[in-house]
Amino acid sequence: MSALTKYRHVFLVGLQSNLVYRWNFLIRGFFSLSRLAVVFILWGAAYAGVAQIGGYSIGQTFTYFTALIALQFMIGAFNEDYQIGEEIRNGLINQFLLKPINYYWYRFTVFLAARLVSGALVFVPLLAVYPLLRSHLTLPGELWRPFLLVPALLLAALLQFTLAFCFGLLAFWFLEIQGFVILSFAAEMMLSGQIFPLDLLPPSLFHAAQLLPFYYMMYFPAGILTGRIDLTSALHGFGVQAAWVLAFGLAARFIWLSGLHKHTAVGG
Repeated sequence: MSALTKYRHVFLVGLQSNLVYRWNFLIRGFFSLSRLAVVFILWGAAYAGVAQIGGYSIGQTFTYFTALIALQFMIGAFNEDYQIGEEIRNGLINQFLLKPINYYWYRFTVFLAARLVSGALVFVPLLAVYPLLRSHLTLPGELWRPFLLVPALLLAALLQFTLAFCFGLLAFWFLEIQGFVILSFAAEMMLSGQIFPLDLLPPSLFHAAQLLPFYYMMYFPAGILTGRIDLTSALHGFGVQAAWVLAFGLAARFIWLSGLHKHTAVGG
């Protein structure tokens, strides 16, 4: 109970801190709608004279990209790696080494608070343009999807955060981690389905993508929500998603302990 109380206070402080930047999140949400305009133009041209691509209508594809925008604000790790790297470089991390608090869970609690604020605010611009989107959105009607979406989102958030946490900890060894972060961002953009739905890949490449962690960061929850993933694939995917969360969690623990041996505790 004491641990829950401790992280509850961390969550409330993180919530208050992120509410200060609510206008930043809100403006970013409105600017993200420009992506929908690009999607509508490009995919509208691709569907010209074609009823379906890859077995999906233009409405289903447009719904997929709309869902992606909402999910990015709800579970995406925006700059956690930079924040962790800065705390290491500036010595601010020293304060956490002297307190009875787990740095991983502290950062994840702050991450949850930030995603709650940004995830709620992204619905403001989406609701504003909903009258224009309504005729283009097509959601499946299976009742199991909302129930499986919640754990898929939580595991995807854990996966994204833990990967960012690992890259942030590289600041124990490198003065600048931007190159690693950009490389990870490029791989995630391509392999998590943010540029195009992954099920449009050739079957062999699609099956290979299902083995990688990036698949479970965005495409997996978006696919459950929008109907691109059936029940059997969803249940199987949970096992792989959980395995990747565990693997990155162990990697984060190893990097953290190894980094502490190199840390000189200067600054702060």
